[in-house]
Amino acid sequence: MNIRIGNGYDLHRLVSDRRLILGGVEIPHEKGLLGHSDADVLTHAIMDAMLGALALGDIGHYFPPSDPKWAGADSIMLLKQVQELIGAQGWRVNNLDAMVIAEAPKLKPHIKAMRDRLAEAMNLPIDCVSVKATTNEGQDAIGQKEAIAVHAVVLLVKGE
Repeated sequence: MNIRIGNGYDLHRLVSDRRLILGGVEIPHEKGLLGHSDADVLTHAIMDAMLGALALGDIGHYFPPSDPKWAGADSIMLLKQVQELIGAQGWRVNNLDAMVIAEAPKLKPHIKAMRDRLAEAMNLPIDCVSVKATTNEGQDAIGQKEAIAVHAVVLLVKGE
């Protein structure tokens, strides 16, 4: 059985005058994530996990923040490009497990929409896409509502 596991992590600061996009879903909030693209920290961590599973580097290699063509880019579209990249090498995502770490906003009402959007983008059944949320109990930049972080793990399988 040919399988690979990839781990991804990302963190972005929360700032005024930005939309908050997580898993391709816009979430109402007074702040959004700072980044060159749409700063979708959830999707970024997933892409890094996918690339890492095949030792292909990280998303900065493929979508460098120094390149103006990625300014404001839709991270779901970038995810689809990473999906094509791993598919061209004969691999596909079997399942995804992600943990969003945010003090605010409360994410529970948005989890299903994020799972649906990611499942659609990755061509996966919904039961293969897990998105969970937790807080840092008021500790560090995340706990002080200054940032959001994500840990993501994917299992890739060869062929099929």
